[in-house]
Amino acid sequence: MGRGKIEIKRIENPTNRQVTYSKRRNGIFKKAEELTVLCDAKVSLIMVSNTGKFHEYISPTTTTKKMFDQYQKSLGVDLWSTHYAKMQESYRKLKEINNKLRKDIRQRMGEDLDDLTFEELRGLEQNMSSSAATVRERKFHVIKTQTDTYKKKVRNLEERHGNILLDFETKYDDPHYGLVDNGDYQSAMALANGASNLYAFRLQQQNLHQGTGGYGSSDLTLA
Repeated sequence: MGRGKIEIKRIENPTNRQVTYSKRRNGIFKKAEELTVLCDAKVSLIMVSNTGKFHEYISPTTTTKKMFDQYQKSLGVDLWSTHYAKMQESYRKLKEINNKLRKDIRQRMGEDLDDLTFEELRGLEQNMSSSAATVRERKFHVIKTQTDTYKKKVRNLEERHGNILLDFETKYDDPHYGLVDNGDYQSAMALANGASNLYAFRLQQQNLHQGTGGYGSSDLTLA
């Protein structure tokens, strides 16, 4: 008995569908290779599975580009003109944006101002004032953060110094330690107080705004 006729319709089972696609794809590629060898034909096949996987066969005597060029020449069509026109338009728009950004940068640096109207100059001034305010606010935030960090370090050093002095006094008052006499103790206290002066800082915060738009300064001095 002969083989039954297979009904041509979509295979619902994904696994069976993928197996069938793989087998028939290999069969088609084999037939294309036979045509290339037997008939000296130039064959190009492009296949994309339902999962998006790309497969291609091209005769060894040609290339995909040559096949597309032959296709355009035979049918009198241009496959690339529309795509090229879109690329040219995208390039033109990007170039315009780039030129505008460069011009804005030059104007913010005080250049290319001759062609601006009064309203444009006023708008540029307002934008620069807003930018300067943002930069100034960020600068003050950095200063405050650094100041708080330094204050914390100073407090830690003062606490360590106080603990050292307390340890000295405890050992001096304890009769079990008699490590130093009164003169040596006074010398040790003087040395400790000298070290304290190196760590104890006084942060003087002056007015940050002086006059119109001026900036103040922060002085860090030894106590």
